[in-house]
Amino acid sequence: MKKELHIFFTCVMFYTRIPCPKNISHDPEYLNKATRYFPFIGWIVGSISFLAFYISSIFLSIETAVILALIASILTTGAFHEDGFADVCDGFGGGWTKEKILMIMKDSAIGAYGAIGLVLLFLLKFKLISESVLLFSNHNYLIFLLFISAHSLSRLAAISIIFTHEYSRDDASSKNKPIAKKHSWKEVLGSFFFGLLPLFALSCFQYKLLFILIPVFITRYFLARYFQKWIGGYTGDCLGATQQVCEAIYYLSILLIWKFI
Repeated sequence: MKKELHIFFTCVMFYTRIPCPKNISHDPEYLNKATRYFPFIGWIVGSISFLAFYISSIFLSIETAVILALIASILTTGAFHEDGFADVCDGFGGGWTKEKILMIMKDSAIGAYGAIGLVLLFLLKFKLISESVLLFSNHNYLIFLLFISAHSLSRLAAISIIFTHEYSRDDASSKNKPIAKKHSWKEVLGSFFFGLLPLFALSCFQYKLLFILIPVFITRYFLARYFQKWIGGYTGDCLGATQQVCEAIYYLSILLIWKFI
């Protein structure tokens, strides 16, 4: 149990800005095993985001509450995944070879593609979330599950790439290198359990929401295929970009399912 707690807090330390016990470090062994808890981080981030939304919606408009919810999630993770999304936009937008793409993504400075990508991503997420929460108005427990499942499922889609593809970089220059190692069934089973459970809970109130799995994992498939084609695998930035895109696809899917199914 003590070791498992260490693994869990390693995951929390790596993927969020939440304070952890002083004895926790970025130990490669624990970080590799911590992938089983990555979708559970979505539970934490989703809960904080919902709390910001719920409190804000009491006094402010839904649109303002959604913006504050987005800010809360970004502050919780330190824009960890948004930074990866911006790097992928810059790398794949400005590079034409594997070496050039990886070099651009490694650069900490944000370029035009990354800036434009982030603006469009935030606008899209703001609009999609604002419309999605209206579907569950007056049912705060469903909105709570909505936030949690969006964050957990998108993180499952991202982390599942490491189970099926190889790490792209040939050196140890990336801070995400430790999660590129092989994983046991515990990591795979834990990831899927924490990633799918919130959506299954939400589907108990509306079964057709299970169809969200189809577009989310189709998106995951094509993103992983695209990364494989251009850089021969994935990087930590690719995982962050996948999480952000799949989160947007999640909310988009809810609106489409609600309208057409």
